[in-house]
Amino acid sequence: MTGTHRIFGSELSPYSVKVRSFFRYKNVGHEWILRSPAVQAEFQKYAKLPLVPLVVTPDGEGIQDSTPILERFEASHREPSVTPEDPALAFVSALLEEYGDEWGNKWMFHYRWRYQPDVWATAERIAVQMMAPQGTLAVAQARAAVAERMTGRLGFVGSSDKTQPLIEASFKHALELLDRHLATRPYLLGGRPAMADFGLWAQLYEAATDPTPGSILRASAANVMAWVQRMVSPKAEGPFEAWPALAPTLMPLLKKEVGALFLPWSVANSSAIAGNAKIFEVELGGTAWSQEPQKYHARSLAEIRRKYATAKDAPSLEAILRDSGCLGPLAQA
Repeated sequence: MTGTHRIFGSELSPYSVKVRSFFRYKNVGHEWILRSPAVQAEFQKYAKLPLVPLVVTPDGEGIQDSTPILERFEASHREPSVTPEDPALAFVSALLEEYGDEWGNKWMFHYRWRYQPDVWATAERIAVQMMAPQGTLAVAQARAAVAERMTGRLGFVGSSDKTQPLIEASFKHALELLDRHLATRPYLLGGRPAMADFGLWAQLYEAATDPTPGSILRASAANVMAWVQRMVSPKAEGPFEAWPALAPTLMPLLKKEVGALFLPWSVANSSAIAGNAKIFEVELGGTAWSQEPQKYHARSLAEIRRKYATAKDAPSLEAILRDSGCLGPLAQA
């Protein structure tokens, strides 16, 4: 595939910067186009959904949804690879990417739209991107509208007064675990980025640009901050490591975050959708969680289960997932 691709996105969208970072790593020729009213007609021409990122290929095909975009270009641009040869490790990478996309997004969205300094800082950035050509009054009006609309959507990711302590504790705990893991390697699985890096990094990149979570990152997670900066334009610096070398510091993240919080939440969310429930409740790490179901994530859980079914016979994978508490939720029909 040759020619220049166009990525319609936003600096404020974790899934947009995720795709851009991946294209940079793969050296896929692309043009970064900020979505704004000025390009809305062209965006609508190719987009099936009103969401970024949108990748438009040189032959005029529009592609959306960050994980399928990455998987498609991993298949067509094999090197440098983001997929370990060990199928067990490749699945662990996919699972961590999913955790970043879906659970990490709760951290980012919660901090961005719950704390007033973050609300106004982000609303200002969005308003300037969308309305700057129309003048300062238009920007001010847009900022107020964005702030009102987005704070009203906190419940979409499950952020509430009840869940706030768990979301923030998870963010800080994940940073602690990741910082320890990244102390001795440039990327999550060794010397080069994997799918896991792109999924987790995108949420933490956004968090690093916001006042409240950014201050937490800079104060407590120097290795994570270095990785956040490295992943803006990542490079292959060496091979993937084997699981025994990764396990001492990566297993705690799988066990305490993915197995204890993310997958139980995923299963409860999916069950609620299947039962047409308006609200669901689940105990996560000894803490009660309740929210409206997230419809998109039910499809996302089905996809990670499909990937598990394909990889389940890989040597050592069952032991990794069993020991981390991930096996049961993934193996359910």
